[in-house]
Amino acid sequence: HRASRAVRRDFERREPYNYLQVAFFKLKKLDQAVSAAHTFFVANPQHLQMREDIEKYRRMSGVKADSFQDLEATPHWEAYETGMQHYDADEYLQAVARLEESLSEALSALEECRALCEGPWEDEDEEEKMQPGLYEAIAAHYIQVLKCRQQCVLEIATKPGRISATEDFIPSHLDLLQFAYSQVGNQTLAAECAASYLLFYPTDEPMLEKMKQYRTELGEVTARQSIQHYVQRSLMEKKLIYYAVEHLGETFNDPDLWTPDELIPENLKEKYREDQEKQKQETLDVEEREKRGPLPFEGIAVTMDSQQMNGTQRVVFDRVLTESECRDLLRLTKAAGEAGDGYRARRSPHTPHERFEGLTVLKAMQLAQNGDVEWRDAKLLLQASEKSRKIVESYFTPGKKLHFSFTHLVCRTAIEGEQEGRMDLSHPVHADNCLLDPEGQECWKEPPAYVYRDYSGILYLNDDFQGGGLFFTEMDTVTVTAEVHPKCGRLVAFSSGKENPHGVWAVSRGRRCAIALWYTHSQEHAEQERVKAEELVEQRAVEQDQPDGNKHQGTDRSSRSSSEPRAPSRATKPAEQRQKPGLDRKQHPKVLRARDEF
Repeated sequence: HRASRAVRRDFERREPYNYLQVAFFKLKKLDQAVSAAHTFFVANPQHLQMREDIEKYRRMSGVKADSFQDLEATPHWEAYETGMQHYDADEYLQAVARLEESLSEALSALEECRALCEGPWEDEDEEEKMQPGLYEAIAAHYIQVLKCRQQCVLEIATKPGRISATEDFIPSHLDLLQFAYSQVGNQTLAAECAASYLLFYPTDEPMLEKMKQYRTELGEVTARQSIQHYVQRSLMEKKLIYYAVEHLGETFNDPDLWTPDELIPENLKEKYREDQEKQKQETLDVEEREKRGPLPFEGIAVTMDSQQMNGTQRVVFDRVLTESECRDLLRLTKAAGEAGDGYRARRSPHTPHERFEGLTVLKAMQLAQNGDVEWRDAKLLLQASEKSRKIVESYFTPGKKLHFSFTHLVCRTAIEGEQEGRMDLSHPVHADNCLLDPEGQECWKEPPAYVYRDYSGILYLNDDFQGGGLFFTEMDTVTVTAEVHPKCGRLVAFSSGKENPHGVWAVSRGRRCAIALWYTHSQEHAEQERVKAEELVEQRAVEQDQPDGNKHQGTDRSSRSSSEPRAPSRATKPAEQRQKPGLDRKQHPKVLRARDEF
């Protein structure tokens, strides 16, 4: 008997543990409830309800720390993550032991997965469409088994809780091991790993150069038997599948980046080239549209538009500020930041794990007038926010005036010692001009919501912190549709209504600073503090025109062009050093499957 796809999917998502934790909790078996909750949460890290439950468990006095264990932990992922921690810490002796364990366990898991590919035909829809003869049925079934086996590498390379597989999972082990073995002085095993890696990528120039050195030192070097078997078997299966694709009308999404070009049939290569050309043309079309866009400043780039962000009325601009302008505004925050959110005078309005500091444009000008901050920095806050307003207005509502509704220079700082076990968000999911009701799938445009807000923006000043990214969701507040990672000079803008629910991931380390901007078409709701701030600037200019006005400090740096080149953020490594493999790993979970607290 084979369980249905729906049942198997639930088990893959660890759904039974969601029910188990509730059952154990009601039975007052706290340790088992915690283990079940943790096991579910590992595979569903964006499940907001479970985040809350886990945090509650951590606060309970009767819960043991070692109860937070993953009951479904896969050996190869445990070994891989520990190995990578040692590797990143340059502890290569410990790294090779755990990475070897990970590779061995991964190959074993691959064999188990391949064995499960045997079984009856499962595509019921396909079965209804065609009534094949005996030979066709045998061929179709066999090709289905082969394709299933090929996809197993994606299954073992996908970490629980992730959607995307780690690219080149098996080859990357060999690349990492080659480097680690060479660092501990074991040239024999380093050479063996290099030879094994070249089975996947025989034209990789840095590795070929390494092999040349190894052969000079050691003589003939052979690849690992297990890797030779893995590659040969995979290539034979791919050859059969591609034959079926070419002659029997099958389809195949090759999971491997290393598949040799000569293995793919010519007509498929042609189709691939056509797809690439089409994609390239679409990219050029988008770029052309962006060039024609009515942006009022040069040098600004549209990094993501609504389509790329899976929504409507969303956009990300880069290079709105220069690195030096970001530094000046950060200096302003340090000089003037106050505990509290700046307009309600209370500390940490959204989470007890962070400290909020806020500064309005008027307060910045008043501080400058008193000599507490530099005039040029306070003036730069006005200029940067006005520049952002013009960009948003020209992009979304050309010809229709946008007024400032509120401008707020805000920093969120992770409180040290209060981040362990943290499960909440820096800012819960919300919409900017209505009260979000995820259960009813509605957003109520009524007080206390700021119903007059039409567009919102965030102009980021830094990225030297952990977490703090902006994310958009569906109306359910849990299905993430897009994420924006902060960096200096990046402006994200969007309409303020129910079409753009958004939140901010927790800031778990460091200090995140940005200018929060809200705009309105309604002049009666225009920001009055800004008018007063501009009056202070004019008053300052008049004073400077007086005979003794030349006593002010230096030159006003806030008038610098935003098209000046950025300062390098870190020193460049010597060119002769080969980059340590594994430094560019990135994974982004895409979907949340729970409700947020309303």
